[in-house]
Amino acid sequence: MSELRVVLLGNSWSQRSSVGNFILGKTEFNTEEEADCCQRVRGQVEEKEIVLINTPDLLLPDISEHKLTEHVETCVRLCDPGPHVFLLVLQPEDFTEEQKERLCRVLQLFSDQSFDHSLVLISTPREERAGFMQQYRQHPPLKHMIRECRYRYLWRKDLELPELLTRLGQIVAENNGEHLALSSPGPSVD
Repeated sequence: MSELRVVLLGNSWSQRSSVGNFILGKTEFNTEEEADCCQRVRGQVEEKEIVLINTPDLLLPDISEHKLTEHVETCVRLCDPGPHVFLLVLQPEDFTEEQKERLCRVLQLFSDQSFDHSLVLISTPREERAGFMQQYRQHPPLKHMIRECRYRYLWRKDLELPELLTRLGQIVAENNGEHLALSSPGPSVD
């Protein structure tokens, strides 16, 4: 595999950008100002070529179906011929049932096989309390996403880059080194 293509999705632009910068080991994504389009960054990480595609906030309820499809089509072009992994960066305290439904819809726009290529990365809560990890793992929308992703998840707290890269590599290996074959998102028929 000449390069690893990772699409960052989730409910917080700053968290997705922060994770992208963490992977690349330098600041490539602005964590303060949300972009209104997909951003593609390429970098060398531990002698591996990595391409990260950061998406605008696709989980907002006021984004039209047309705009959502447009963003997915742009993302598809930027990760041609297809992503290896969807890294779902989720903040449990802000991740609602509505956002979960929206995220599932976004992943379906890419392909029916998207969950086979997905890893949930649970960002560290703003306020840590005893038992917060267990509490958040039981949060219904987050619990559903973890189950859909075949129980592949990591906690951002104390996460080391080699561990994250290993997990990304495991997902690629589970999919026989293949990237996701993308379906071309067309108009939805409801």
